[in-house]
Amino acid sequence: MANSISKTIQNTTKKIRPPRLNSFIGVFNSKNRSVNKGLAPGSLVFIGNRKMNKPKVRIIDYTNEHFDEKELTLDEIDKLDDYKNSNTVSWINVDGLHETELIGKIGEMFDIHPLLQEDILNTDQRAKFEDFENYLFVTLKMLSINRDNNHLSNEQISIVIHKNFVLTFQEKEGDVFDAVRERIRLKRGKLRNVGNDYLAYALLDTIVDNYIYLLDHLGEHIEDLEIQLLKKQTQLLLNKINTYKQELHFISKAVRPVRELIKEIIRSESPIFHKKTYPYLKDLLDIATQATETIETFREVLSDYLNIYHTGLSTHLNEIMKVLTIFSAIFIPLTFIAGVYGMNFEHMPELHYKWGYPGVLTLMGIVGFAMFCFLKWRKWF
Repeated sequence: MANSISKTIQNTTKKIRPPRLNSFIGVFNSKNRSVNKGLAPGSLVFIGNRKMNKPKVRIIDYTNEHFDEKELTLDEIDKLDDYKNSNTVSWINVDGLHETELIGKIGEMFDIHPLLQEDILNTDQRAKFEDFENYLFVTLKMLSINRDNNHLSNEQISIVIHKNFVLTFQEKEGDVFDAVRERIRLKRGKLRNVGNDYLAYALLDTIVDNYIYLLDHLGEHIEDLEIQLLKKQTQLLLNKINTYKQELHFISKAVRPVRELIKEIIRSESPIFHKKTYPYLKDLLDIATQATETIETFREVLSDYLNIYHTGLSTHLNEIMKVLTIFSAIFIPLTFIAGVYGMNFEHMPELHYKWGYPGVLTLMGIVGFAMFCFLKWRKWF
């Protein structure tokens, strides 16, 4: 791997070796926001693409000694009220946002502001943080890799953080939180010994770590380009450079706002987050900053690659022009001689000499060889 980039990746990313991606293109698509045009603020309208047939509601409820995990049917939604004021840590996850009545019912049950319910249903929502009196609201993009087809996908996740519960809303089933679930189930780490605020931090940390995961992999692709560029500049390489620049732009749209989001959480000094959790949030801010800086580094590297590509093409073209110029310089005097003896004037004595034709050829050979020696002596090739 090229040394110029590998040092940067060592300093700015965690060394994870994910499977290769087929493509990042098409990950982020603007949704049609015109569907809620003219409606009153807080109107519940789903903006996005339906990604699953039927919503699912899953619950993980635990303390240090107690653990319960289950899935509720849509007819059992009223049972969520039992977790509203429980003394346990309750993680309620909703997969599927297309049924607005379900989101509205859950929002009403947990006293979520109608404007926030609207943000939950708008999957084109920019990453944001809202501090309400009794809870905090966070929405951001979650990037993930399908290991079966190596396809990168994105979805919006919204998190409501209350002192008694954590609500998460996702577009589809399947996420990057499996490691968090396993830590809870197997009592690994400190999750089973702390509150809802630390659970919310763990979810945010997993999302941001996954940004690093993806950037590290993209960095491997970019590193490979440098070696190929130094060998030969092709149109395929140019297309790859432009593709990666576009991919970085898409990823940046998800990553850059998250750094500001975390800063706002820290500045809020909300009592929902215990004082012991704030150092972890500051560490999370450092990771988000690293991800942002890595994106900028890769952008600069790709810009340098474009310069290398165009410089290589110019050098190759100059070599071609150099060879053509040498041939032209040699053949110009020969063309002059041939032109003189091609005029066919009657009183050109050389035309009547027996050895005139061989003599002219010999002269042309001597002049050509002399021109070659002169150009070689001047080190012009």
